[in-house]
Amino acid sequence: MYNPSLSGSAGNSAANSRLYIYEVSGLRDLQSSNAADSKIRRSGSSFITVPYQRMNQEMRRIASLGGKILSIRPFEAKTESTSVENTEPMSIQSTEQVVETSESAPTEVAAAPAAKKHADVPVNIYRPNAPFVGKCVSNDGLLADGGIGMVQHVKFDISAGDLRYFEGQSIGIIPPGKDAKGKNNKIRLYSIASTRHGDDVDDKTVSLCVRKLEYKDEKTGKEVEGVCSTFICGLKPGDEIQITGPTGKEMLLPDDPEANVIMMATGTGIAPFRAYLWRMFKDNERHANPDYSFKGLAWLVFGVATTPNILYKDELEEIQEKYPDNFKLTYAVSREQKNAEGGKMYIQDRIAENADELWSLIQQEKTHVYICGLKGMETGIDAALTNAAIKSDVKWSEYRSQLKRAGRWHVETY
Repeated sequence: MYNPSLSGSAGNSAANSRLYIYEVSGLRDLQSSNAADSKIRRSGSSFITVPYQRMNQEMRRIASLGGKILSIRPFEAKTESTSVENTEPMSIQSTEQVVETSESAPTEVAAAPAAKKHADVPVNIYRPNAPFVGKCVSNDGLLADGGIGMVQHVKFDISAGDLRYFEGQSIGIIPPGKDAKGKNNKIRLYSIASTRHGDDVDDKTVSLCVRKLEYKDEKTGKEVEGVCSTFICGLKPGDEIQITGPTGKEMLLPDDPEANVIMMATGTGIAPFRAYLWRMFKDNERHANPDYSFKGLAWLVFGVATTPNILYKDELEEIQEKYPDNFKLTYAVSREQKNAEGGKMYIQDRIAENADELWSLIQQEKTHVYICGLKGMETGIDAALTNAAIKSDVKWSEYRSQLKRAGRWHVETY
């Protein structure tokens, strides 16, 4: 369960009265009577204050004048130094103006202010030409009896080096040996499955969730095993491993402990979300992070083939039981459940079932959406949210672009 006050019309009513400032560059010289022949403004920015209801219209007008939106942020009358007039602008100027609000339904919903950059994010502490050599601490199977394939939770000791990382980042693993061309094997990147403090909350380890890649070569018909995944899944405690990184800023959690975090994962795409959820809800993590006490809603939609393939199942359900108002867990088990049409239940089908509720959450400025796993799920997710957004007279593809610019739409698929 989750707190119903987190969604619904109240948020939309508040949004209706808000104003947003567009910072725009590249506008044509509006003194020309023919916009097509106008000169493009090469320097400086223009600022336009737009109400919630008119955002889509203003975007089209800016585009027709050759402009590019650099940022979108809320207008705060107390802090803005530029004068504001309560008139609709007939042309875009370098001063901020207010467009009169209307009672009509919105054609576009404000995504949020421009994304804030995370400070002090560690990146590339160890590079391929000078990797850190860690040691395997443990290598545990994650599948229950009857699970398909091989998936391992592997923990590495990093206490001898300077490797630091945040939830949502990745590390590179360099498998030993040579490739078919006689060159050193290439680095493979893996999403980190542990919090910044490590599974033991002692800042000495980093963990991965790795599926052993196995497939049949279409040309030869032979079974092929992934070089790096096979190496990692076969590690024993004490074995050495070359690590690079960390890398990535796309999947970082927001600093706001009251944010809503929607997570959509397939298979080992659960890795970064395990890190998020452990940071949010695990007792020892909460004690280690007194400045971060999660109070928002975390919703995980997790797609797997069979029930034995639900990774970290017991721990996820324990969190759900302990924090029912802050954590919602939704499974899509493709080989066991049926969708509305009687076909296999994939993650995109669960998104479609919950599309209206998800859309209501996504419209809230404190909501972030994270997608991790198989690339094929993106199309179905977009289709489901398109159908939900159109009920609010919103074009989903444009709104998703706003979310991306605002740093609230995060995707890592393969």
